[in-house]
Amino acid sequence: MIGSCNAERMPFVGGSIYAMVKAALVGLVKGLARDLGERGITINNVQRGPTDTDLNPATGEFADMLRKLMALPRYGSVDEIAAFVTYLAGPEAGFVTGASLTIDGGFTA
Repeated sequence: MIGSCNAERMPFVGGSIYAMVKAALVGLVKGLARDLGERGITINNVQRGPTDTDLNPATGEFADMLRKLMALPRYGSVDEIAAFVTYLAGPEAGFVTGASLTIDGGFTA
């Protein structure tokens, strides 16, 4: 699953519904991990932080505000998120399930 670090931290007004949905995803992943574990299926939640995309560009007023809240004051790249997901899909992460793993540049730190 691709979630959001906003499941844990919502730093601006107007994000309550978004945060609620992302927090619900955390519960879904935990439940599915139990449901699917007996079949050897792992399921995890990648809680990404600000990531440079067409819908959320790394430039502009909103991006400037978010960077001020981060330990690493930059947006993540799509390639960084993809590399994290690739790790979770590979054999090295075969014992990882039911986890919400954060890749957010220290947004929730």
